[in-house]
Amino acid sequence: MTGASARARALHDRGRAALGAGRSAESLRLFRTALGLLSWPGATDPDDRTAAARVLISAAAAEVHLGRSPAGFALLDEAETAVAPEDRGTLLLQRGLLCILTGRMDEALRHLNEGIPLHTDPADRYGLASALLNRAMVHSLAGRPRIAAADLERCEEIAHAADLPLMVAKARLNRGYCEMLMGDIPAALHSFDLAKPGFARHAEGLLPVLAIDRARALMQAGLADEAAAELDEAIRLLGRAGPTYERAEAALTRASAAVSQGDARTARLWARRAERRFLRRGDRSWAAVAVLTRLRADFQAGRRLAAIAAEAEDLASTLHGLGLPNDGEAATLLAARALVRLGRHGEAGLLLRRRRSPSPVQETVLLRRVAWAEWHAATGDTAKALRQARSGLRVLHGRRSRFGSIDLRTGTAAMGVDLAAVGLATALRHGRPPAVFAWAERSRAQAFLMSPAHPPADTETSDAVAELRQLATVVRAAELAGRRDAEAARRCAELEHTIRARGWQAQGDGEQTGPHSLHEVAAELGDAVLVSFLPSDGRLLGLVVVDGTSRMVACGDLAAIAETVARLRSDLDALCGRRHPAALVEVVKLSLRHQLDTLRDQVIAPLEALLGDRDLVIVPTGPLSGVPWGLLDGLRGRPVTVAPSASVWLRGRRPTGKPTTPEPLLVAGPDLDHAPGEVGKIAEVLPDSTVLTGASASVGGTLAAMAERRMVHFAAHGHHEPGNILFSRLDLADGPLMAYDIGTLPTAPEHVVLSSCDTGQSVVRAGDEMLGFAAAFLYGGTRTVVAGVARVPDDAVVDVMTTYHHLLHHGAPPARALAEASETTPLIPLVCFGSG
Repeated sequence: MTGASARARALHDRGRAALGAGRSAESLRLFRTALGLLSWPGATDPDDRTAAARVLISAAAAEVHLGRSPAGFALLDEAETAVAPEDRGTLLLQRGLLCILTGRMDEALRHLNEGIPLHTDPADRYGLASALLNRAMVHSLAGRPRIAAADLERCEEIAHAADLPLMVAKARLNRGYCEMLMGDIPAALHSFDLAKPGFARHAEGLLPVLAIDRARALMQAGLADEAAAELDEAIRLLGRAGPTYERAEAALTRASAAVSQGDARTARLWARRAERRFLRRGDRSWAAVAVLTRLRADFQAGRRLAAIAAEAEDLASTLHGLGLPNDGEAATLLAARALVRLGRHGEAGLLLRRRRSPSPVQETVLLRRVAWAEWHAATGDTAKALRQARSGLRVLHGRRSRFGSIDLRTGTAAMGVDLAAVGLATALRHGRPPAVFAWAERSRAQAFLMSPAHPPADTETSDAVAELRQLATVVRAAELAGRRDAEAARRCAELEHTIRARGWQAQGDGEQTGPHSLHEVAAELGDAVLVSFLPSDGRLLGLVVVDGTSRMVACGDLAAIAETVARLRSDLDALCGRRHPAALVEVVKLSLRHQLDTLRDQVIAPLEALLGDRDLVIVPTGPLSGVPWGLLDGLRGRPVTVAPSASVWLRGRRPTGKPTTPEPLLVAGPDLDHAPGEVGKIAEVLPDSTVLTGASASVGGTLAAMAERRMVHFAAHGHHEPGNILFSRLDLADGPLMAYDIGTLPTAPEHVVLSSCDTGQSVVRAGDEMLGFAAAFLYGGTRTVVAGVARVPDDAVVDVMTTYHHLLHHGAPPARALAEASETTPLIPLVCFGSG
């Protein structure tokens, strides 16, 4: 070997390393220099020609990565003229890779299947591992994740044995993608986390690719906003100088996130951008997927239905021809759904009956159920429509059962919005209240019916929680001093994200109860009445269960009710805040009275004939979760219990058999003047109480004392965090007690009172899944939580709470005790959640 040949080989090795780390332009410069040293294209020495062919094979990939596909394939054709027999397999594998990058999936698989058996060089473990990785990619894109996983397992084994850490990271990344396709989001996110250190250490430029796949997994879990945030950061990192392929992929995934967010305009913008980028690099497959994403956005917006039907049907054939059967089926189903909305049921039925192998990808399975359910409903076959919708929700519940995170359990409901909608609409058209009740219970607040979720207890998470608690105290101290500690607040946000992300990887145990039947609920109600509120075509419906019978009652306009609730809470907060001029107070009181009257007229008045003066159980929908029911005329002084679903209410009424500590726990937090007096007065009513005040009311001490208590009462400042709901909190002596912390309790207390602030507020996700501080206790297994849905006035709450506990101590149920204790005190927005 000449000195020039040796230098060329060294440059080739450096170029391959740069290419593997995502530095395509740098690698191409090295390859071209190597070819010059080998006197290519005029080389005559056999060894130099063999070496030049190897460099050309590598350079072809760099050209394609830089968006110059024709040049890449031309280099492979050039390499064909000089390739040695032992390198024939390598050439085929590179053709396979380039076909993947340009969207020619069937051709790619053919080359890879031919080339992998020819790759017998024991010294080139990298080449074999790369080939297996690429073939796995083809299988996963075609919707064959289990076949892909087998190649990835072999790839990772080879890479480990050959000490190829970056290849190990790539195998783990792609394994996570396969796990995502199979619906195992916690496992996928764990695989992505395992891959991250390898990328950070050996190919930092590929970290945005990891972020793109993480975002896809979050979308599959219904966390579209979180996915969009991941993608926005990835797009920022890629920047204008980023690789063409990755930028195009990021744009396409951002379009999908916008569809999931319900933002059709943004989705169309990103989808068109992705389509242009893919077409510029000659990638017809991914350009076609971008078109499908744009059509999904148009369908969501309800525009151009006839055009969607025609374009999606043509697109389905294109996608199948390009070796993307999963996307092809999705396009067919989209066309069928558009035809159903247009009333062209015969054409839609023909599309749905076209026989192709159904995709096993869970997202497509759910879409298939939706399309069939909508078609059966439109053609009048109620039984089959409900059967398809139930089948789809069973798939969704199976996915949810794998999740050990409340965040993912509640987010998953977003994936079943269309299934729930068609099921409920079909049941409502059928008109039988028992069927409507059954469907409502099947599709709402399902996460509450699962066994409690416990966050991971690993060292990394524990350290992050400890640091967050300490920094949150710093941030709070700055706020009380009238300033903002920006650096501490930034670090808190970073830690909250880390803790949430770690929690997403927790696996669930699959245990779930209910839903319960109308007969079971009616039997438990006795003389009480239950109203389950439901949305229907922009209106509010009340399904009333009383004396063993059920009836549907039309109520008011849902949008108007939502606006009224928002104004009502704003007025309550204003009256509970700092002192205002008397004239302004009167204006706010007049507005408050108007909102209460409007809410009563829109929601309660239509039901009055059926309600009588009975105890009331309310199952809210959407904005009704934040109503202070006890302030409405006709409900003041009446026991009212608010439950996420009838099944949750019933479950809380039944004995659990778990041991409880009978002595109440009373906790007073800092910086709340009336808190020590409040718990002191309650302790006089309940002399066997454990009382924590001052330094003893620490987070650790409180958590240790809370487990298995029959009753816990908090008099402490609370903070509702709608943007990061798991970190809603109570202020204790040494830092915040967070909603996240409730999940760490082995057994939650049976009855919890949160007497201050607005800790009864919640964020309501799709499927009426509620998240908030009070809801965290219900998820943990607490039967009853009393909390405020607006700020609670300090000057009145002490007497109300003392009376409440006196009534409880003498045998009154929580809902009755709260109603009687607050009946004569104005503007106490406390609500009894759970089982009452």
